[in-house]
Amino acid sequence: MARPITVGLDGSPESLDAADWAAREARSRHAPLRLVHAWMPPPRTARTAQAPEAGKEWAHTVLEDAEADLAARYPDVPLSTELMAETAVPALVAQDAGSEMLVLGSRGRGAVAGFLLGSIGLHVLGRATRPVVLVRQGSGRAHGPTGGDVLVGVQDPPESAAPIEFAFATAAARGTGVRAVRAWALPPVFEYGTPYLRALDEAGGIEPGERKRLAEAVLLWREKYPEVPVTEHVEMGNAAEVLLTSAVGAGLVVLGRHSRRSAVGPRLGHVAHALLHHAACPIAVVPYD
Repeated sequence: MARPITVGLDGSPESLDAADWAAREARSRHAPLRLVHAWMPPPRTARTAQAPEAGKEWAHTVLEDAEADLAARYPDVPLSTELMAETAVPALVAQDAGSEMLVLGSRGRGAVAGFLLGSIGLHVLGRATRPVVLVRQGSGRAHGPTGGDVLVGVQDPPESAAPIEFAFATAAARGTGVRAVRAWALPPVFEYGTPYLRALDEAGGIEPGERKRLAEAVLLWREKYPEVPVTEHVEMGNAAEVLLTSAVGAGLVVLGRHSRRSAVGPRLGHVAHALLHHAACPIAVVPYD
């Protein structure tokens, strides 16, 4: 049986949008949907203090209401819920290994830093071993499984393999295409040596060489998913800017994240930060070794 798509619910509009997006993704993949809520509050502050039992009862209501709504609108999707007596980060990370992906809501521009870069979003993204999808508030219903191609940012191997595979599998399930995008920039002056110039000459120039790298990176997945139409795009420029421009009209953007932990805690690259802050569609962050 397929692994479930797991959604972290907290009762907010953005988490409900995320659940709606995940339900449609589960339907397209013929996968079960799992709704989870960690009701244990963080250490008490004047703002968050409340009776634990009241918080648990409220969380139970959140799950029941979401389950009833999704079951009525997606009756063909197997659905389960779990109420966990834990705080959000360890609870969501514990769900990670047995899930196809984790899905979380994002408040969007303005409040996004408090959600993505705080104790929940950043730490879940930094610790997850499976893909994590961030669904911006308001985009869950607008960008469903048929709402545009899947865009994937392609790096050099082996970094590109896991995100590319996820992008093609998602596009195949949705019946959409893949847009494979690679940004390039002129190398620093000190890299201009005889070996580099020789390789550059053999490739016919920088951009043709980058096009060749992109074509080689997606070749295996083209062969594995012959039914998925593919568009390859190479552009000189800052990677974040190139991907943001290319993401217009996309149904999902897929990025890679190295699973190696930093000594100072979970970290995301500047490209992922830019997309998570500014892209209008859902973002999937896929870890790789």
